[in-house]
Amino acid sequence: MKTASPGIALIKKSEGFKAKPYRCPAGVPTIGYGCTHYPNGKPVTLADPALTEPQATALLQAVLSHYEDGVNRYVQKRIHQNQFDALVSFAYNLGLEALRGSTLLKKVNQSPSDPTIKNEFLKWVHSNGKILPGLVVRRTEEAALYFS
Repeated sequence: MKTASPGIALIKKSEGFKAKPYRCPAGVPTIGYGCTHYPNGKPVTLADPALTEPQATALLQAVLSHYEDGVNRYVQKRIHQNQFDALVSFAYNLGLEALRGSTLLKKVNQSPSDPTIKNEFLKWVHSNGKILPGLVVRRTEEAALYFS
C-alpha cells in the first residue's frame, strides 16, 4: 500500500511547513514537512539550504516510501487505506522502530478493528518526558483517521 491523500494531508498538517532547517521538539535537525533525512539517507543539518513548499512536498513524498515499506512489512493483518495512512503518519513522526515495538502494532496485528487501538495512539504524546499538546492533537487525528 501507498499513503493516500488523507494520510499525506494529516502528515503535512501535523508537521507544518518550515522552509529553513530547525530543531524539532526532540532536538533533531528537521526541514520541510518534518523530514529529518533526505532520500539518500543523509541527515538534515541546520546548515542546509531552505526549501520551497513544492520541494518540501517532493521531499516528503520521496522519504515516505521508507515508512510505507515498514508499515507494509510489520502489519500482518489486512487493513484498509485509512488505517494504513494513520499508521504511516504515526511511524513518520516516531520512527519505524517505535511502531515495531509498540502495543499499538500488536493490537493491530491481533484485530485491526479493536476499539482499544485508539488508546494506544494516545499513549504516544510525550517528548522529553513532557506531554506536547500538538502530539495530543496529532494522535487524536491519527486515531480518528484509523477508525474512519
